[in-house]
Amino acid sequence: MRESSRYTITAALPYANGPVHIGHLAGVYLPADIFARYMRTIGNDVLYVCGSDEHGVPITLKAKKLGVSPNHIIDKYHETIKKSFDDFGISFDIYSRTSNDEHHSTAQEFFLKLIEKKLLVEKNTDEFFDVKEETFLADRYILGTCPVCGHEEAYGDQCEKCGTSLEPSELINPRSAISGGKLTKKKTKHWYLPLGNYEGFLKDWIITKNKRFWKSNVVGQCKSWIESGLRDRAVTRDLEWGVKVPLKTENNKVLYVWFDAPIGYISATKSWAKKNNKDWKKYWKNTETKLVHFIGKDNIVFHCIIFPSMLKAHGEFILPHNVPANEFLNLEGRKISTSKNWAVWLNEYIDDFPNKQDVLRYVLCTNAPENKDNDFTWSDFQTKNNSELVAILGNFINRVFVLCHKYWDGRVPKINQILSTDSEVIDSIKLTSEKISENIKNYKFRFAIQKFMELARTGNKYLADTEPWKLFKNEDTKHRTETILHIAIQITAAISITSGPFMPFTSKKIKNMLNILNPKWEEAGKINIIKEDHKLNSPELLFSKIEDSEIEEQINKLKNNNN
Repeated sequence: MRESSRYTITAALPYANGPVHIGHLAGVYLPADIFARYMRTIGNDVLYVCGSDEHGVPITLKAKKLGVSPNHIIDKYHETIKKSFDDFGISFDIYSRTSNDEHHSTAQEFFLKLIEKKLLVEKNTDEFFDVKEETFLADRYILGTCPVCGHEEAYGDQCEKCGTSLEPSELINPRSAISGGKLTKKKTKHWYLPLGNYEGFLKDWIITKNKRFWKSNVVGQCKSWIESGLRDRAVTRDLEWGVKVPLKTENNKVLYVWFDAPIGYISATKSWAKKNNKDWKKYWKNTETKLVHFIGKDNIVFHCIIFPSMLKAHGEFILPHNVPANEFLNLEGRKISTSKNWAVWLNEYIDDFPNKQDVLRYVLCTNAPENKDNDFTWSDFQTKNNSELVAILGNFINRVFVLCHKYWDGRVPKINQILSTDSEVIDSIKLTSEKISENIKNYKFRFAIQKFMELARTGNKYLADTEPWKLFKNEDTKHRTETILHIAIQITAAISITSGPFMPFTSKKIKNMLNILNPKWEEAGKINIIKEDHKLNSPELLFSKIEDSEIEEQINKLKNNNN
């Protein structure tokens, strides 16, 4: 028997200085989870890894501001973030953290390997120093006016308005993004990854080999970076908090967080492998494994240019098979802002809408920012719940179970003569499940979930067209009801299977109602998933209507938070 395909699926490490919001879920963790769940369902060997990113200046500054240790900050938010992912059914095989010993040793070994191969460049340079905060600043925490387009909020590594790659020294009137104060320069020594040496490799790998398979927004951004010229990038920095540089001559330097964070995927895999008695290497060093990174567009450069260059330099690891980066999700017409509390936090959503995780998963997937920035509104959330989940999906499932319990004592009726109208529905179910599968494989989750909802629409129309409740009343047509409800149960079974990647809690409920365990994906669309005379369980409410008052409360909450 042919060995199943193997996938190492990663989701961008959330930064452990605050909770996660719907933008994070829509852009990264939900699509990754849908993909991972689907790949498991069709029998692939899947490892889905993530963890908290717990190093860097913002954590030390937050700790300083609150008068606590950095460990206090990361412990608090690691648990908050992990619980949110658990609550929403994000099916990580491991959710690790970059503060653990496994990660520190893995990152240090990686650094030493590059030192051993003489692939890092040592430089003495003048770096920007925030006098007020008494710390050197990462390029991302330096703001100034872009010398190309004049945008006044350009970062030290890139202007997000015009896309130009920058050095902090190129900014006009540079200032600290943390304290807002002016900067001075201090001399320091660091090791750099000479990205320019990898331009040829990146052009061939991304633009020549992967252009046809990767998203155009990902390839376009990579092409822009490469064509503007890749510069040396520091892999160490002056800081006490982080992974210590493993050189005896250096006591107050750590690995730059951008360098150690992606290695967190590898260290997480090692931790998982030790716990489960697995070989971690086949998920990172076997060329038959497909490595897929799920990220937001702000992480494209790290996962498509910098991390692959690191992997290439090391020489023992596979390169990403795909990096299906998403754009950003806005909220009520405005950019989500954590600092201004203009966000819907996952931990708060669970409190406000208990047992409605799948509602948010559904709405975010239907509106996923796959190719452009999209907008989440509470009115759309309410409409999709009431008009689609309740009125279409929930309504169909409930009607099927009520009819089966009313007319056939809660058992699956036998199938009699199949008419052409029945055959058309059966063919439609099979075709729809195949389209769902195809779209998930191609990272088109919005189209996939639209196709999924077509199953419920098909079922509702089938019942409306055939009207089994009328046929049952007449002895001459009563037998026809058996075939109709048998097929309706098979549609329900197909929904229970294909809903799994998108709405796992709902999928589990429907399977429980059907009194089945875990049918295989390829069974969706068949008319004999559930055999005749199979005993069904009692129906339960899948979705409930969301009232105007609940939506008004959320909108007022946003406005009050933003004052």
